[in-house]
Amino acid sequence: MSVPAPPPRSLRDLRDLTPARVGLGRAGASLPTRALLEFTLDHARARDAVHAAFDVSALVSGLNGLGLEAPEVSSCVGNRQDYLRRPDLGRKLDQASRQRLTSRKEGPCRLVVVIGDGLSPMAVNAHAVALVGSLMPRLAAERIEIGCAVVASGARVALGDEIGAILGARLVVVLIGERPGLSAPDSLGAYLTFAPRTGITDAERNCVSNIHGAGLGYDEAAFRIAWLVREGLARGMTGVALKDESGGPAPRRIPSS
Repeated sequence: MSVPAPPPRSLRDLRDLTPARVGLGRAGASLPTRALLEFTLDHARARDAVHAAFDVSALVSGLNGLGLEAPEVSSCVGNRQDYLRRPDLGRKLDQASRQRLTSRKEGPCRLVVVIGDGLSPMAVNAHAVALVGSLMPRLAAERIEIGCAVVASGARVALGDEIGAILGARLVVVLIGERPGLSAPDSLGAYLTFAPRTGITDAERNCVSNIHGAGLGYDEAAFRIAWLVREGLARGMTGVALKDESGGPAPRRIPSS
């Protein structure tokens, strides 16, 4: 007895699986008006996300509400135009911020969280505090505390290396706005680096990306980040040597000392 062949898949089936622009159709030699207008709108949203104001006061207030002290720092970037044209300036603290962190009396800690604006301040304003709120109980279950949360303006990912080194962190997590796409202008990324120090390469980082309403949810993102924090501290490494196996068997607990 022959088994009937499954019905052929259509472009409509594909559109149901992805927000990517597929099977838009055409009107003569051009896109249909609806598809063109949607593209123009999404492009405008992406541009707006890049230039959105970074709401430092709301972030600090939200982190304080979670019981976290949140000092404010800035990179060497003078304005948003410099930020986009000079990525190197976003990787270095300005002198006042460096002194502010250096003068802190707390000793070394295991974990520091840096919240930076990145290429989508909109994403950070919308998601960072809620993600930290989901992350904290998962870390607490492993007896891991956030030693300090820092809010950084004009930040690139590597700014967390200098911050972590000054604060004596064994591991730093940088929550930062990702480059806006045409389907996700508010995507947040989390970058984890063991033994942060100036000059470290991206090969020594792990990343959990695509955190937003239509992407990775707070609970799943917090689960993955907590797993990577736990394993990074236990193994003394992050980056290409640490694979995300959070879906596998439960890893060992980290000693509290």
